[in-house]
Amino acid sequence: MKKTLLIIFILLVGQITFAQENSAFQSGEWFKFRMSYSGWMKAGEATLQIKDSEINKKPVFHVVGKGKTTGAIRWFFKVKDRYESYFDKETNLPYKFIRDINEGGHTKNLEIEFDQNIQKAYVNNIKLNKKTVVDTKPSVQDMVSAFYYLRNNYDTDSIQVGDEVSLNMFFDSENYNFKLKYLGRETVRTKFGKVKSLKFRPYVMAGRVFKEQESLTLWVSADKNKIPLKVKANLAVGSLRADLVSFRGLKHPFEIQFD
Repeated sequence: MKKTLLIIFILLVGQITFAQENSAFQSGEWFKFRMSYSGWMKAGEATLQIKDSEINKKPVFHVVGKGKTTGAIRWFFKVKDRYESYFDKETNLPYKFIRDINEGGHTKNLEIEFDQNIQKAYVNNIKLNKKTVVDTKPSVQDMVSAFYYLRNNYDTDSIQVGDEVSLNMFFDSENYNFKLKYLGRETVRTKFGKVKSLKFRPYVMAGRVFKEQESLTLWVSADKNKIPLKVKANLAVGSLRADLVSFRGLKHPFEIQFD
């Protein structure tokens, strides 16, 4: 019996180690993006950082995303956003999500805790001093954890142009079926050199921000990191572009083609 338990333990540790080694990211990874409006005006900057943390004595990844307007645009449209996600290191499923934003006077301050076992989201709307409980879909993701989940779980070796992947997402106080369409491979020019990339079309909600569902295009590196290189968005008014300008803490070599 002891030998059987020992074998099971070794197999489990081996599986966890294998999963960690093949992960696309690690604690300490950090990105910085420069944003421009309508192709020429400097609009702002954003950062995305992942670190180790703990929730209810469980080891988790803690991602903090920050965005703000800079330069002249800041004087007539001020943005200061903060997003946080705490998700399981093995399953990549989120336990907690924070959204604290101010976008031109449009503000939200939400804290959401997920119980993945009973499929519930406990929403604390701090701004309105209102708490609600909402049923969620199985293996639900928040908008930050979804990106990291896809980096680890999207099979980019066998995908074909036009293939779509979908997952359950919870945003604010509602469930959504998030879809991502693969558009093909493309070599893009970056600050660091030419990089082979995978091009995707995340479907978004048309309305106050985005012009239509297919307003967003995303390029990620075609190496093991699958890091975001560039994002283009057609907004309700104008367009927005984000380019990776700095990074550190990558888990795998960043494959760059020098001219």
